[in-house]
Order: sequence, then C-alpha cells, then structure tokens
Amino acid sequence: MRLPIDDHSFDQFLRDDLRDVSAMYWTPLAVIARAAEWLDDVDAKTVLDIGSGAGKFCVGSALASRARFVGLEHRASLVGAARKLARLFDVEERVMFVHAALDHDLVVEADALYLHNPFGENLFPASEQLDSNVELSDARYLRDVASVEHRLHNAAPGTHLLSYGGFGGAIPNSYQEVRVDSTLPSVLRMWQKRAQV
Repeated sequence: MRLPIDDHSFDQFLRDDLRDVSAMYWTPLAVIARAAEWLDDVDAKTVLDIGSGAGKFCVGSALASRARFVGLEHRASLVGAARKLARLFDVEERVMFVHAALDHDLVVEADALYLHNPFGENLFPASEQLDSNVELSDARYLRDVASVEHRLHNAAPGTHLLSYGGFGGAIPNSYQEVRVDSTLPSVLRMWQKRAQV
C-alpha cells in the first residue's frame, strides 16, 4: 500500500485528540516519504523511532519502504493508539511499538535511528504539553538527550541516523552527514557512522 495523498487523509485514522496535535507533534507525510526513500536506498533493515508518539512515522514508513520499524514511546496511551494504527494499515508484521522510557540499559537492535525532536516537549510550557501523565522536566530532557548521545556513540559502524528537527544533542564526530533535504517544512538529515580507523 502507498501513503495517502496528504496528512489530513492519514490523520483521519487517529483519535480526535491525536489528530488535533498532529501538525505539532507527528512527522508530516512528505518527510516520511523522503525518509522511507533514503532508508530503502541504504537497505536499512530495522529502524528505531525514539519517541514514536501515535505511530505516524513508523506506520507511514512501513507503507512506503521495505524496512521493519520499532517505535519507542513512554506514554502507554500513545503505544495503544500506535498499535491500533498499525493494525488498521495492516503493517503489524513490520511495525512494533514498545512502551518504555529511554535509558542507557534499553537494548533495541537497529541499523538506523529516527529522531523527530523527541524530547522538546520537556521544554514546552504546560499548556503545550500533551498531558501530565509522564515526567516532563528540564532534568528529563537532559537525561534523554544524554541517552541518545550514548546510544549513538556505542552504535555499530554503518548505523544510520535520520533527524528531523534535531534532538537537542550533539551528533558524534564519528558520524558523516550523507543526505540533507531542506525543501521540507524543517530540515531532514541523514548521517552514517563511519568505521573506526
């Protein structure tokens, strides 16, 4: 199956409350289509979406690429919504959602990572946060950014990183930027971890 023509069509499959915040929190379909193309170009097998929310990136990318997707999300209600979305689009065989917080000990094998500003909500005013059901704080932001930096540092050579809107941390020097698309609403970038010399 191909991606729906526009975000409005896709978002109709989300709950009303999640549809209402789609433009602020979930990856646009134009970005998903480009990311899926890049992931197929590098023959990515498994992609970890850190902060997968309602599952739009994972489900949309599974519709548009050959890779398998694992979404990591700390809100149980969003994991449930994402799993429902995967069932609706019949991509459950290639999309999995894990309800967990990000930490150094969490192991998810992936040869590519996707980050769409997953920790920014920690810095938003309370009126712009989805809810208060999870810890959101400056301290949480710093911990999560440090966890991603740790994961990137320890990733195997050849690992790809896609970032849309950044993640708040530094990309290690061992990563080389290999693709950039600045025609999208925000810049989509892809890096590859170089082999250690």
